[in-house]
Amino acid sequence: MGRSFSFKKPQVATNTAQINLRHVLITGAAGRIGSYLAEQSHRKYKLRLMVQAGNQDVERLTRFGEVVTAELADLDRLKEVCRGIDTVVHLAGNPSPNATWDSLLPNNIVGTYNAFVAAKAAGCRRVIFASSIHAVSGYNRDIQVHTSDPVNPGDLYGVSKGFGEVLGRYMAEQEGLSVIALRIGAFQSLEDARLDGALGVADAFLSKRDLFQLIEKCIEVENLNFAIFHALSDNQFKRLDISDARELVGYTPQDDIFKEQPQLRELHLEGKIMPHNMSDKRQISGIRNEVGKENENNQY
Repeated sequence: MGRSFSFKKPQVATNTAQINLRHVLITGAAGRIGSYLAEQSHRKYKLRLMVQAGNQDVERLTRFGEVVTAELADLDRLKEVCRGIDTVVHLAGNPSPNATWDSLLPNNIVGTYNAFVAAKAAGCRRVIFASSIHAVSGYNRDIQVHTSDPVNPGDLYGVSKGFGEVLGRYMAEQEGLSVIALRIGAFQSLEDARLDGALGVADAFLSKRDLFQLIEKCIEVENLNFAIFHALSDNQFKRLDISDARELVGYTPQDDIFKEQPQLRELHLEGKIMPHNMSDKRQISGIRNEVGKENENNQY
């Protein structure tokens, strides 16, 4: 099975002072994720926040960095916006799973192409591309999807995100622009996770702070050339496997919707579901009779 990541050639490690001075561009900075990211990261990075002309959130965003206006259709303007940037966090585009082709083509296809090309032309180190769980939502719900599984979109929006992932791999492997694609799950606050409506995304929940942690780690990691990571919290049941993010960038999600959502919390699943291994004291391992009671007490 093919790998969903590749490494750069060994390089001299970047020191901490240089990392803290990274210049980061956030496209779609006025959106739900972009505005949260700007608020959380402006003390660590020098931010350039891209919004569409006429956006009403410009004044609020100026507290967090330099606000610039640009359209995804304007490649020349995007090249200017990317100048002097280390990492582009590309969030801009149509975020609706119900989006039609007429909207997706200029925003999620042409716009994504322009963002990657502009970053390459401006000499940026990396693009973090906001993909989506919808890129693989065509799989049956009883299958946990791994990053090495083929793209299998459940809608045209997912098709557009699959395009971005494939384009990102091309840009990384053939053009030398490091790209990390994040398949973002159901991005919600912990407060929203406690509402009844959150039950429908219990296998895909992603808290705000967990996404911020993952994006921050993707900005800072030095040795990755390309990767696809699944951006979910540490829910007991996960539609997407997050092992690659754990192992390659040290992602340690803090939240679990099964501990936040009242109806799920009342099930006490953690203490009821058997782990199917000998760490469970309810099971008896045949080796315990051989190692003796004293070792049994020490090991289990």
